This record gives sequence, structure tokens and C-alpha cells, in this order.
Amino acid sequence: MQVKKSIVALALSAAFIGGCNNTTAPETKTTEQVQTATQVETESARLNAFFEKSFMDAVMRSPQYQTYLGIKDDYDKWDDNSEANAEKELQITKDNLAQLQTFDYDALDEQTKISYTLAKQSMEREIADYKWRYHNYPVNQMFGTHSNVPSFLINQHTVKNLDEANAYVSRLNGIDVVIEQLITQLKIREDMGIIAPSFVFPHVIRDSQNLIAGAPFDNGDDSTLLADFKKKVNALEIEESAKSELLNQASTALLTKVRPAYQDLVDYLIELEAKSTADAGAWKFPEGDVFYNNALAKTTTTKFTAEEIHQTGLNEVARIHEEMRVIKDKVGFKGDLAAFMEFMRNDDQFYYPNTEAGKQRYLDEATAYIDTMKTHLDELFLVKPKADLIVKRVEAFREKSAGKAFYNRPAPDGSRPGMYYANLYDMKAMPTYQMEALAYHEGIPGHHMQLAISQELEGIPTFRKFSGYTAYSEGWGLYTEFLPKEIGMYSDPYSDFGRLAMELWRACRLVVDTGMHVKKWTREESINYYVENTPNAKSDAIKMVERHAVMPSQATAYKVGMLEILRLRDMAKTELGEKFDIREFHDVYLKNGPLPMDIVEQMVKEYIASKKSA
Repeated sequence: MQVKKSIVALALSAAFIGGCNNTTAPETKTTEQVQTATQVETESARLNAFFEKSFMDAVMRSPQYQTYLGIKDDYDKWDDNSEANAEKELQITKDNLAQLQTFDYDALDEQTKISYTLAKQSMEREIADYKWRYHNYPVNQMFGTHSNVPSFLINQHTVKNLDEANAYVSRLNGIDVVIEQLITQLKIREDMGIIAPSFVFPHVIRDSQNLIAGAPFDNGDDSTLLADFKKKVNALEIEESAKSELLNQASTALLTKVRPAYQDLVDYLIELEAKSTADAGAWKFPEGDVFYNNALAKTTTTKFTAEEIHQTGLNEVARIHEEMRVIKDKVGFKGDLAAFMEFMRNDDQFYYPNTEAGKQRYLDEATAYIDTMKTHLDELFLVKPKADLIVKRVEAFREKSAGKAFYNRPAPDGSRPGMYYANLYDMKAMPTYQMEALAYHEGIPGHHMQLAISQELEGIPTFRKFSGYTAYSEGWGLYTEFLPKEIGMYSDPYSDFGRLAMELWRACRLVVDTGMHVKKWTREESINYYVENTPNAKSDAIKMVERHAVMPSQATAYKVGMLEILRLRDMAKTELGEKFDIREFHDVYLKNGPLPMDIVEQMVKEYIASKKSA
């Protein structure tokens, strides 16, 4: 589902939403106005209480976010995605910004000053970006209400007792309103000329139709949602008659509410598809260039222009190609880099069979890489996450259109572990030589370390634990693909090539994202750039280009964020010499929760200064 925006935008923003890079603090007062320790403690406590209340007020307006956090007060409801509610949320943000500005910034402790800056920045960004709220595609092949509804019920709505089972049925009965609001949003965008590229429609139509196939809709196997509900209900220790009644209620809801809603959606999408074109760049939106530059600033939390990002990508592609040639020569391959890439792309030794046994082997070995990495964490980190991590296969109903791999954070109350999802629909898109780097990125020491630690932090407001800055999180993910090499991992040269292949992929993203959205590259030109410059399967290239199309700027965060982390680490190493401790550097990065990259730089400079003075 798409969690709606709220008062503290960083609290409820999806991971794809970053912050801006304008982090100027309020004007500092004169020395005559320096606050006493008591005043600082009092004002900081007041502001943190405001943050907690604001955050929880926002959570309690979002039944779905409550579920994500393990709160079950509105366990039978869905979020309100109406236009009226969007306007209401905007006004709440404006009111809270006005209230925030009544606090005395100079009377805050250092950590609360960071919170003030982040909250002010995020709320100002949400208000300013309200004009761009329609510059997106509410349904697409990557995500959207059509697929998030079943995914949410399957993965987030647990059924531990009769009340929670009844709440599941109530949510099934409420799906018709959710889809009705979705269609309204699509029609608003249609009137503005914001229609997804043609390639999107077969994916979303197919996925929507999949939800209303099988029992009780026809005589096939149980449909996706009925199978999920039946499994959860059958695990309850209640009378069989009660189980039968619950299943009957669920079947009725599926037939009377879910099927008509999804059929209406499919019918409308078929009409909309006829009006779509192959154009896939943000330049086609109203004020598309302004929108995209704004998106880049949010995504990267830097001041880099589209042209600078494009050139950085070209430079990085050239550098990584050179490192790949070294590995090519090391393994004794006869031929040029293009031939070596073709060999890596097609040789059967690098792919497990597209069978249940082959897929299970992939999951087992990915888990083994993560388990081995766990034994090295003390070398690299001072703080480790308490939450566990599991490797999971993407569910069948969405695996054909879902991304290659992704991570879902654990439940804050410990009831649900972190999940590294591997998409095993097409094993030819999951080469074994990339398995190691992918496990590090999505699992440990990557997103699980960063996101689980973030929400387990103490002494910072809750909104900061759940905020999202894409360059911060995805830059970390890419950085932690490289980090294990520095402690002796990637002993297999082919696996090290896989690491480089994944870094190369992110460098190409800089080139193609800006190429598509600014330079008007076509879908075919963009796919060809990936195919000609990487060893990845063409299916990877197609999915990536289609991702660029529906998530403008998002893919630039990985390489930009990684390069910023490495730049800051090199700065700390140079300044501190023998005093540099990589565990402390990582602690600086992780201990404050997600941050814009320019604030990370401030933190690193403060760390350097404190180490020097010590």
C-alpha cells in the first residue's frame, strides 16, 4: 500500500522519499542569550514530547501504518486515500510546522537540534511538494495499491486469534473502497495527461487479474487471498465450526467486494492502456524538467545536477570496466571484456536450474553467506541489530513483476524478523556470482544493519527511526557490498566479478536515469546501454529501464550515496591517520538514524574534530 503523508513527513514517508539538502539551522542567538542547562533540558524535553505526539497522532490516522508497527487498534481498517484526506493531512503538516517554529532552537541540546532541523526540513518539503503529488503512477509493475493490498494482508496482517481473523475479513470487505479511491486517483492523473507508459499496463492488469483467479472465484486452486486466510485460520485453536464460518465470510467478501473492485480496476486499466504511449521519461509530465530536478535533490540529498550525475556515471562505468578486465585476465579468459561478459551472462555454471530444488539451493546459500558475515561484525561495528534476519522467496502472485531483491524491516516489537526477499521467478536473472554481493546488500551488513539498528536506537524521536533518505539507505547498501571485500570476502574471483557487476549496474543507473528523464532516451536505447555495458541478462535491463520509468531519480541514490560515504571515509582516514577506527566511522553513520548526506558530512566532521581533540 501507499502509506499516506502526515504531519511529520519523515515518519510516514516510503523508503523511496528522500529529504532536501537545505539544512540551514535557525539564526543563532547572541552570547547574552545563551541558555542554562536547565533551560536546554526543559526545552529539549518539550520538543521531543511534541515529536512523539505528532508521530503517534500520524500513526493513529493510518490503520496500515499501525499494523506495520504492531499496533492493532484499527486492525480492521484501511487508510483513507481520498482527496479530502490529502488536503486534511496537508493542513495538519502546516499547523505542525507553525507549532514547531514556536520552540527555541538555541535552547535545545545537540541531538534535539538535529531533530528540529530534520522535522522542519521534511515538513517544508512535504508542503512544497504537494504540487507534485500527481507526478507518479499509483499502479505500476514495481508497486502500487493493486499489489500492495494483497501483499499487506499476507505479510503484515497476522491472525493470532478470532478477533484478528474477523479484522482480516473486515479488511477484505473494505477493499472496494480502497480500489475506488485508487481509480479516482488514476482518473485525476489521466485528466492531467499523466498516464503510465504502455509497457506498465500488461503487468498491472495481469497482477490484478491474478488476485481474482482461483477459488472462490472459479473451480481452480484457492486464490491468493483465500489461501492465505485459510492457512492463518487453520492454525488457530478454535472450533472447526468457527473456522468454517470465518472461511465462508471471507469467501463472501472476496466474491462480493474484492472481485467487483478488481474487475472495475482491470476494466479501467484496459481503457487507459489505449491512451498510453511508449514515452517513459519525466520530461513528458507537466513541468517535467522542474519536477525531475526536484526529485534528484530529494533522492540524493546533494546539489548535483542531472548533467553532473550523468557524467559521474560515465566515469564510473569506465573505471569498473578496467577492474573487470583484471579479473578476466586473472581467471585466464581469452577474449575481450565484451566476450567475458557474454560468457558470464550465458554459461550454465553460473545459474541454478529453474526448479524448486534450484531455488531452494539459492535460498540456502544466500543464508549461508549472511551467517558467515555475522561472524565478522565485531571487526566492523560497535552496535549490532537485535532483530533476526531471514531470507525469503518473493511470493508467486507478484514474482513476475517484482524487483530482483528487496528488504522489509522487522517489526519494532520483535514479532517479525527482517526479511531479505529474493525473486526466483527467473533463475537466469539470478546468477550465482552475484549472490554474495546481493546477500550483503539486502541483508548483513547492508539494509538489515542499517534499518534494524535505526528503529532500535534510543534517545532519538520515533519519527527519526522510521524516516527515509534514499541516498543514505541505498548508498549504504552499495557501500556494504564493497565493505566485505576489505576484510577478505569474495575469495572466488567470479564472485568478486559479481560484486563489480552490481556496482557497474548502479553506475549505469546514473547514466540511464538521467538519459531517460532529461535527454529523452527511449526505452530501447536505455535497455541497449545496459546490455552493451554489463554482464546482466537482458531481462534485468528491461526491468531496470521500466523501473527508471516509474520511479524517476530513485535509482541515482545508490551510487551517489556510496561515493559520498567513501569520500567521507577517506576524509576521516586522511585527517585522523592512526586514530581512524572503521567501527567508529560506521557508528557515526548509523547511530543517528537516517539522515540527508550533507548532515552525515557534518557528523563526520564533528567526529574528526572530537578525535583530534582527544
